[in-house]
Amino acid sequence: MFIQTEATPNPATLKFLPGRVVLPEGTYDFRSASDAGVSPLAEKLFHIPGVAAVFFGHDFITVTKDDTDWQHMKPAILGAIMEQFMSGQPVMSAGQSEDIEEGEFFEAGDEETVGVIKDLLETRVRPAVAQDGGDITFKGFKEGVVYLSMRGACAGCPSSTATLQHGIQNLLKHFVPEVQEVRPI
Repeated sequence: MFIQTEATPNPATLKFLPGRVVLPEGTYDFRSASDAGVSPLAEKLFHIPGVAAVFFGHDFITVTKDDTDWQHMKPAILGAIMEQFMSGQPVMSAGQSEDIEEGEFFEAGDEETVGVIKDLLETRVRPAVAQDGGDITFKGFKEGVVYLSMRGACAGCPSSTATLQHGIQNLLKHFVPEVQEVRPI
């Protein structure tokens, strides 16, 4: 089994591509070891010194580190991922598949606008963000402000503010005149 690694715009996060489906649908964001109980793989990764966060996408895993050097962590991370996939055991425990975040918020009269925003995020933004090892989800729309959740490599990334302000905000403003601003949650 060959696992590729890619750098992400976040210097504290590496993207691991096992060449297999990690999650058939959805994503899962583990922000601490206490969140990892629903995944044998996440538990293994959090046992590696320096691992601060783990994110599962469709065909990738991103690992965020603390101040530990990648050269000390990377072999152990590759080993844990390889061991998990070679064992044939599922990545998630039975009954766990997608990280369901809290509900969305928007005014009743804004359903059509929200539908266009979600469609743009799904078709134009999420695929690009996934290339960098992260995910972005719609959280709400109120008084012209779109609220988004940044996850995986995007959470805490130094360039995420620029991505939101220059990329996503400009895209949404162009196609949805009601959008005035984009903010992270």
